[in-house]
Amino acid sequence: MRGAKSAKWVAGAIVVALSATACGGGKSDSDSASKEKGKPAGYVSIDVGEPQKPLIPADTNESLGSYVIQSLFTQLLDFDSAGKIVYTNAESVKTTDSKTWTVKLKSGWKFHDGTPVTAESYVKSWNWYANINNKQQNAFWFSDIAGYADVHPEKGAPKSDKMSGLKVVDETTFTIELTAPVPYFEYKLGYATFAPLPEVFYKDTKAFGQAPVGNGPYIFEKWDHKKLIQVKANPDYQGPNKAQNKGVLFKNYATVEAAYQDLLSGNLDMIRQVGPKDLPKYKQDLGDRAIEQPYAAIQSLVPVFYSKTFKGIDPKVIQGLSMAIDRETITKTVLNGTRKPATSFIPEGVAGKQDLGSDVFTFNAAKAKQLVTEGGGVPGNKFWIQYNADGGHKEWVTAVCESIRNSTGVECVPDAKPDFQTDLEARDNDQVKSMYRGGWVADYPVNANFMRELYGTTAEANNGRFSDKAVDAAFKKADNAKSLEESIRLYQEAEKLVLTKMPAIPLWEYKINGGHSKAVDNVKVDFHGDFEITGVTAK
Repeated sequence: MRGAKSAKWVAGAIVVALSATACGGGKSDSDSASKEKGKPAGYVSIDVGEPQKPLIPADTNESLGSYVIQSLFTQLLDFDSAGKIVYTNAESVKTTDSKTWTVKLKSGWKFHDGTPVTAESYVKSWNWYANINNKQQNAFWFSDIAGYADVHPEKGAPKSDKMSGLKVVDETTFTIELTAPVPYFEYKLGYATFAPLPEVFYKDTKAFGQAPVGNGPYIFEKWDHKKLIQVKANPDYQGPNKAQNKGVLFKNYATVEAAYQDLLSGNLDMIRQVGPKDLPKYKQDLGDRAIEQPYAAIQSLVPVFYSKTFKGIDPKVIQGLSMAIDRETITKTVLNGTRKPATSFIPEGVAGKQDLGSDVFTFNAAKAKQLVTEGGGVPGNKFWIQYNADGGHKEWVTAVCESIRNSTGVECVPDAKPDFQTDLEARDNDQVKSMYRGGWVADYPVNANFMRELYGTTAEANNGRFSDKAVDAAFKKADNAKSLEESIRLYQEAEKLVLTKMPAIPLWEYKINGGHSKAVDNVKVDFHGDFEITGVTAK
């Protein structure tokens, strides 16, 4: 995901939101080419805020930390701009039955400390990631592998520290046996959570998370918390995405507006998303340095089913709230035409995308009110939408609430958290009042990623705590299909079932609306909506 750029939960307007505070005068950056304060020569900079967790691949499932993880680590494979598989650390990944997979590594790869990347590096790290005692956010991603239940039981201590499905054949070969066939399993290996770890990791895992040693295109230099993370180009990197610059500064900003002003003044090279107030003029400000491009992500509102508001709620109520949102008007006005109203749970660029043909996504105030009433209403006739204030979501959340209030009479209240990290912690700790803003970017370009990884009962990213036996069974049926094509089709059927349950309210599909300064060239965006940082060159 996010290399394999995966984004998972997205922080900001770009990949999940839009901004809101501050207009900006439009300072010229005509002579700002390499004057950014504190930036070493040949380095490039981008606005990426404070990661939620330490920098360990399997403990990172949000877009900010993912940007850094992808720079430091490389997994077996990645995806090109069209979402097709590109082998990075792997020479090949083969199967004849979708159940047993053989991985052959490219030889000669090394971690940043000079130690070799071997088959054992992968097997040992995956076992560690999956072990319930290590409390990794993305442990669920290893649940297809035989023996996962032994290292990550539903209750009690693990029976083993190794999954039986992982076997080292030789220094550059290992096999993966799954509990059942999963036709799209190779695609999952493009997620950064499958990156390997060096032996030094196991000596002090806590220290490693603050100063990681990876195998990726960049080497860690420093982490000045809540200010910046700095990495330098790895001269010995053998992957196809070798850095074309000398390093990267990931700079933290309190608002997207502040980042935009730094871009204009020459103190920032790349901005991932321009906020709503600057959207009308950013193309004029930046000219051919403005970037507008669709990518595989969707913005949703996610009810939390443990809350007093939505516990035991009739899906009709959520369908009614969905129909109370005037997506067309909000995307055209508040979001300045930069978003496409959703017609399903899956965005463009993902295999299995379909138009569900449902009026649940169409604004209809009368029917919205009718459905809310028929479903028994919202307890207390009031609910909250949680969002992160540093992501630029205030304006559109306010507009959504006004649309719901005017259509149904239900009181909708924006609930701002100061930053994305605080927002995520509230989700992880089941502290959301009733609903949160949930933006999701493709980890891999198959519809399963927007179904199982979000709405499966045991999915880590299922922060709404949605659980439905029929939905889980539909996902399992799709996972065990005999071919990738059949799996995608069965997930399409599962999506139709999900629509009747409403674990979330899809709002709109994303475009990246960002840009870069005159100090850099070759700025491109991948299908995840991430800047391909390794290819950016400094002038």
